[in-house]
Amino acid sequence: MMNRYSMMQLGKDHDALFDELVNFCMTSGAIDQSLYTEYDVKRGLRDSNGKGVLTGLTEISDVNGTEVIDGVKMPAEGQLFYQGYDVKELIGGAHGRRYVFEEITYLLLFGALPTKDQLESFKTILTDLQELSGDFVRDVILHNPSGNIMNSLQKAILSLYSFDDDPEDTNVPNVLRQCLQMIGKLPLIAVYGYHGYRHFSLNQNLVIRTPKKEYSTAENILNMLRPDGKFTKLEAEVLDMALVLHAEHGGGNNSTFTTHVVTSSGTDSYSAMAAAIASLKGPKHGGANLKVQRMFADIKDKVKNWEDEKALTEYLDKVLDKEAFDKSGLIYGMGHAIYTLSDPRKVILKEGAKKLAAEKGRMDEFMLYDRVERISAELITKRRRVFKPVCANVDFYSGFLYSMLEIPEELFTPMFAIARISGWSAHRLEELVNHGKIIRPAYKYVGHHRDYIQIGDR
Repeated sequence: MMNRYSMMQLGKDHDALFDELVNFCMTSGAIDQSLYTEYDVKRGLRDSNGKGVLTGLTEISDVNGTEVIDGVKMPAEGQLFYQGYDVKELIGGAHGRRYVFEEITYLLLFGALPTKDQLESFKTILTDLQELSGDFVRDVILHNPSGNIMNSLQKAILSLYSFDDDPEDTNVPNVLRQCLQMIGKLPLIAVYGYHGYRHFSLNQNLVIRTPKKEYSTAENILNMLRPDGKFTKLEAEVLDMALVLHAEHGGGNNSTFTTHVVTSSGTDSYSAMAAAIASLKGPKHGGANLKVQRMFADIKDKVKNWEDEKALTEYLDKVLDKEAFDKSGLIYGMGHAIYTLSDPRKVILKEGAKKLAAEKGRMDEFMLYDRVERISAELITKRRRVFKPVCANVDFYSGFLYSMLEIPEELFTPMFAIARISGWSAHRLEELVNHGKIIRPAYKYVGHHRDYIQIGDR
């Protein structure tokens, strides 16, 4: 059996062969890019304008960035609907009820807003299902912790399979039970996984705080994350709002589409959610706010006067010219495949970030983000001659917001997963209820058929 070091030794022990194999991988798999145009292949399941290819139907959420005027599709302020309700109204309609993530989870799963009694019963179910045994925490979460907490989430979710008396049953009642358990447990798994990493890898004190049943998901995250368990009312409210905004975003995003694809094969709930987490772990999907944070760290290093818009413009010009930051030519957090004039999630998060910045004494930093957002939109539109307006997306302010909440960078993407598992669960149930066929898109073979050659003649 291959041990953990054998792959590291492979290159040293067989340098020539290994280099040859690497070169083979790099060259033999390269496809003539012109063939994608010749066969009209929608790379990334997107058309030439970047719009996603229609692959399914859903009632769970709607994402809209345009409106039709006199028969012509025009850019519009972005809208996000959960089960037909505008997310702005869902958050704004709380009317003094401080935390709504659990209510939104109910809405996504069951398609209707709960009554007061239904909501209280639902929250009780979630808190009852959130518990993790000491053995599970010790043997699964804290054993061999990973520096990437997303890996820890996958390991723990897959391990729950072994603790389930009926893990393979894909009937709706059983899948709903499994999904509710994972929704309840994922915040604990993420935070405990981080504490385990800090203790065993960074030699920090290990502090494991148990969740409080009277707390919301947002409150418990802050309670379990901080050694003293203390947080302000505004901190918990802003985190709750962020969880709501990340809970769902249509069926076409990579991780939700992964949920549909894997569910259509008939696999178990734990495997389906682990696959979705694997998708979200990819930096092109779930790690964009980290890129934004690191870009701003570079801005602060290079531009000493944050109010100097000329200096900021010069820096951002260099980013677009691939001369600054990571030389990718990208201003991270800017642009979206669907939203044009605005991303509604960004609009709401920005309001929360401003309130939090005022409480934390970080308004100068907030204004830096505001300036970079405005200048970037103008530069990209002017330089790239794009056909639609460019707006900041949800990732632009989310990392800044998390940093003000003292959430470590290692938990940025896991926070996304904690929220999005509500949407994944809704889509898994939708796929099962509608008895869809196994999802199987086509790939065009563009290689060459060859005659077999005996090994001695090769």
